[in-house]
Amino acid sequence: MAKKKHVLKEDDEHDGSNTKKQVCRADFPPHFVFGVSTSSYQIEGGVNEGGRGKSIWDAFSHIEGKIVDGSNADVAVDHYHRYKDDIELISELGFKAYRFSISWPRIFPDGLGTKVNEEGIAFYNNVIDALLEKGIEPFVTLYHWDLPLHLHESIGGWLNKQIVDYFAKFADTCFEHFGDRVKNWGTINEPLHIAVGGYDTGRSAPGRNHNSSIETYLAAHHMILAHAAAVSIYHSKYKVQYRP
Repeated sequence: MAKKKHVLKEDDEHDGSNTKKQVCRADFPPHFVFGVSTSSYQIEGGVNEGGRGKSIWDAFSHIEGKIVDGSNADVAVDHYHRYKDDIELISELGFKAYRFSISWPRIFPDGLGTKVNEEGIAFYNNVIDALLEKGIEPFVTLYHWDLPLHLHESIGGWLNKQIVDYFAKFADTCFEHFGDRVKNWGTINEPLHIAVGGYDTGRSAPGRNHNSSIETYLAAHHMILAHAAAVSIYHSKYKVQYRP
């Protein structure tokens, strides 16, 4: 009988004892997915490379006092240049799933969707292909907080209902270019945190706390609409082709 592979140990304090409970892969359902996760702004770096536009987090992190230690993600862990090394590490850890996000300003530098940045498309194609070569399933989030700065400065970002159309264009473009290999999509990461942190407490980009009784709910409402628009596009244009 093969040994169970331990993935973690935890104290079992429910019965008041000091015994350890061993949790193994075999304790999970057969199709349970074990993986690792990142977000574009937190790991990519390369903020001024490959045609990428600026995001609200680029601006926010450079405002003195916003980040306790004064750090930013201009370079981060340099995933933009070292993605092959990172994917090799995922493979060595034995994981078969990787959840990452696509940088909206790397696909549409101004966020408007008027012209696709082909260098951005090429970068994510390379990442996806490298994952699949290692037998790692890509799980892609469309938006993990890095709103194109131009959209925030020109129309107010998530406060303006127009953003729903811009997000829909971004989502459609991602589905079109990556949907043949990406079968698992997420729309918006932690929308509640975006609405509260970005438009209530101001502790996250874009750092607004001027009119939280209205702005928080506007941002949340528009994110819900954007989510629905993206889902509708996928189901109407891509689901039959890519996930029959």
